[in-house]
Amino acid sequence: LNSIGLGVMSQLTGVFAALLTLGVYTLVYEHAAPWRLSASAVWVWIAGLVLYDFCYYWHHRFGHTVALFWAAHAVHHQSEDYNLSTALRQTSSGWIGGWLFYLPMALLGFPPLVFGVVALIDLLYQYWIHTEHVRKLGWIDRVLATPSNHRVHHAVNDRYLDRNYGGILIVWDRLFGTFIDEREHCVYGTRSPLDSWDPVWANIEVYASLLRKSASLPRWRDKFLVWLKPPGWEPL
Repeated sequence: LNSIGLGVMSQLTGVFAALLTLGVYTLVYEHAAPWRLSASAVWVWIAGLVLYDFCYYWHHRFGHTVALFWAAHAVHHQSEDYNLSTALRQTSSGWIGGWLFYLPMALLGFPPLVFGVVALIDLLYQYWIHTEHVRKLGWIDRVLATPSNHRVHHAVNDRYLDRNYGGILIVWDRLFGTFIDEREHCVYGTRSPLDSWDPVWANIEVYASLLRKSASLPRWRDKFLVWLKPPGWEPL
């Protein structure tokens, strides 16, 4: 119920986020792209989906390795259960900087229509991989993000932490050294458990923690860096 409630909240704010992302994307596409690809060409749609998934990989990876982005993404990882409702458990603050990762597509001339559709495909694909009922799928696990691969991503086991970021393709993780196979039972949640049913607090918990930490640091440089360094970073 808590995950579904957070999903409803994220959909309400998602209207604003989608307008912001598409608006910035269209602005860059109209004024900065050196050429424009045709939405009538099949290869543009295929290439667009692959490129979007590549951009998503880095967006997702930064969501775990940069505290500011983790503050938004943490909502998705707070559940200590792993089922299809976890896929609905999304942040309401993903619009903070999230649109930056997809601007390369605009600069390469992919039309806003192509961007919007492939973004939806990438999102919808990820729904079914949030389950414990589908076990390993053989060679498919080597190419695609699957339930087995994504269970690892949601686990807080030491060997699984910050792995398997791929949205549709898991090959990005294999290429960039973040892939690990599922070999032991997954323990879900976050290293600092939410311990609350309040959906508003779920969305602001990490931001509040970062604000407290930033305020407690004596040097202005560290007050700024705490937002850009990995979660849990401590100044020397």
